Amino acid sequence: MASLRKRLQNLFSTNVVVRAYGKDKLRVVDTNRLQGVGNLNQTKVADRYTRMHGANKHMVGGMGGYDSNYYMHQNRMQLYADYEMMDKDPIISSALDIYSDESTLADQFGDILTIKSDNTQIQKILYNLFYDILNIEFNLWTWIRNMTKYGDFFLKLDIAEEVGVMNARPMSSYEIERFEEYDEATGEYKITFKHVGSPNVHFDVFEMAHFRMLSDSNFLPYGRSMLEGARKEFQKLMMMEDAMLIHRIMRAPEKRIFKIDIGNIPPNEVDSFMETIINKMKKIPHIDQATGNYNLKFNLSNMLEDYYLPVRGGQSTTSIDTLPGMTFTGMDDIEYIRNKMMAALKIPKPFLGYDEGVEGKTTLASMDIRFARTIERIQKIVCSELTKIAIVHLYAQGFEGADLIGFELELTSPSIIYDQQKVALMNEKMTLANAMKDSKLLSDRYIYEYIFNMSEDQWLQERNDVVEDLKLRFRQNQIEQEGNDPAVTGVSFGTPHDLATVHMSSNEVEEKDKGGRPPEGIKPEQHKNAFGWDPTGKKELKQAFNANNQSTTFTPDARWDRAVRPVATENHNILKYLKNKQPAMLLESLKSNKMSHDDQDTGTILDENNIL
Repeated sequence: MASLRKRLQNLFSTNVVVRAYGKDKLRVVDTNRLQGVGNLNQTKVADRYTRMHGANKHMVGGMGGYDSNYYMHQNRMQLYADYEMMDKDPIISSALDIYSDESTLADQFGDILTIKSDNTQIQKILYNLFYDILNIEFNLWTWIRNMTKYGDFFLKLDIAEEVGVMNARPMSSYEIERFEEYDEATGEYKITFKHVGSPNVHFDVFEMAHFRMLSDSNFLPYGRSMLEGARKEFQKLMMMEDAMLIHRIMRAPEKRIFKIDIGNIPPNEVDSFMETIINKMKKIPHIDQATGNYNLKFNLSNMLEDYYLPVRGGQSTTSIDTLPGMTFTGMDDIEYIRNKMMAALKIPKPFLGYDEGVEGKTTLASMDIRFARTIERIQKIVCSELTKIAIVHLYAQGFEGADLIGFELELTSPSIIYDQQKVALMNEKMTLANAMKDSKLLSDRYIYEYIFNMSEDQWLQERNDVVEDLKLRFRQNQIEQEGNDPAVTGVSFGTPHDLATVHMSSNEVEEKDKGGRPPEGIKPEQHKNAFGWDPTGKKELKQAFNANNQSTTFTPDARWDRAVRPVATENHNILKYLKNKQPAMLLESLKSNKMSHDDQDTGTILDENNIL
C-alpha cells in the first residue's frame, strides 16, 4: 500500500480534488479555486503582477531575463511594509478588527462554524477537528485578521496516517512563497510552497492551507489585501495630517508686535538701541557647548518669537500690538480624503466612531447590507480553505469517494436584517401563492414553477412530502389525544368518521373492504334470477307464511332464504292480531272477491246505509 504522502499527492494532483459522480449530476471541489482564477501559468501571472507594481526586472544570468519569483517577493515585501504602517492607524486597525469580529459571530447555539452532513460519523469527526484540534473558537479570529491585512495567510498542517490533521502552525506571510508550475504536455499544475529562510524546505499543496483574497488577478498567485484600495488614500491622509500639524505649530501661536519710539536717535544707532531694549526684555539661558558652562547669553529673536519695530515721528509712541495666529482651513480636505479611505474599507462610518445614533443595533452589518455581503464574501473564502483541511483529515482517516465531500461548512451570517429580508421575501411568495390558489385562476403547477422556481421533479417530490407530513401529524395527534398509535394498531379513534359511526346501526355501517375476491352477483341458475322458478317472489313468500304456521320444531328447507323467515313471521303475527280485532277496513280487504257487489259493501264504510 502506498504511503499517505504519495496517496495525498495523487489526490491533489489535479487541484480539483474530488469528482462525485451520480446518476445525473457531478460535484467538484475546487480546493485551490482554479475555476475562479483560471489556468494561468506562473510566467504570465508574474508578468501581470510586476506590471502592476513596477517596471524594473531583476536580471539573472546576463541573458536579459529576470527572476519573476524574486521580483514578486520583493514587491510583496514593499506592500507588506505599507500594510504594517496602515495597521498603526486607529481607523485601519479598527477596520481589521471589525472584519474578524463580524466573520466569527456565534449562532444561537454558540457555534462559530456550522457543519452539515447526512453522515453522523463524518459530522462528529469534523467537529472534533475544528473545535478540538484547530480550536477555531480562539484561532479563527487571528487567521481572518491576517488574511484581510496581507491578502494571504499560510497554515502548515501536521498530518499523520489514520489520525489526520494533528496540528496547524501559522506561518508568516513574509516567509512563504507559492510556486505554480504548469505542464503544457499534461495540462496539470503542480503547486508547492517554499520557506524563504530555508530554500531546501518545500511543502506540498496538501500540507499548506493558503487562505487568500482572490479579488484581483493582477495579484496572483497571491491574494489582494482588503487594505489595498485604501493604501493610496491613506498616504494622502498622512501627508495632509502632517501638513496640518506643521501649520499648527508654525502659524498657530499668537505673537506680539512691540513698537518702540526711537525719538531723535540717529539712524546708525537705532540697531544698537533696539538690541539693547530686546536684551533687557528677554534673556534666554544658554549652555556653552565648548565649555559646558551655564550663563546668560543674549539670543536674537526668530520667527516663533515676538517682533520689535522701531518707530519715530511726532505722533508715534511706544505700543504693543497682538498678531493673531492664522486659522487652518484644510480640515475639509482631510475629511474628503478620509471619506474616500473609508469607502475603500467598505465599513459604514457610524461604526468607526464618526457618527452617532447607532444604539439599539445588534450587529454592525445590520446597518448596512452591503457590508454584510462583504463579510459573506470573506466567510466563503475561509470556508473554502477549511473544506480543503477537512478533506485532508477525512482522507487520512480512510474515507474515500463521496464521503470526502459529503458535508457543508458555513459561518454564521453577520446580519439579522440580511436574513429578515430573505424571510420577508418568502412570506410574500407564500401570500401570493395562497391568493392564486383561492382565486382558482392558476394551477398548482404554475405556482410551483413560476413563483418558487421549482422543476417538475422537485414540486412533485414536495407534494409527496406534504402528504407524508400530514400522515405523521395525524399519527402524533392520535398518540397525544387518544393514546393510540395507528401505525401499530391499524385503526383510528376519535376522528369525525369514528364518532359518526357510533350512532349508526350495524346494518348502516358499511364493512371495511378487506380486499380479496369481490362478491359474486346473481347467476342465471339461481332461483332469484329474473328467469328463475319464482321471478315474482310469490312462491317464496307463500312458503314463508306456511313455515310460520308450523310448530317451532319445523326445520325449513335449506333452499329458503333465512333472512325472510323472521320478517315473514313478524308480518303474519301482526295480520293475525289485526284480524281478531276485525276492523271494518281490514275485513273489507279480507272478504272473498266472489261476493256480489252489493254484498261486498254491506256493513262497511261504503254501505249505502251509511250515506247521509
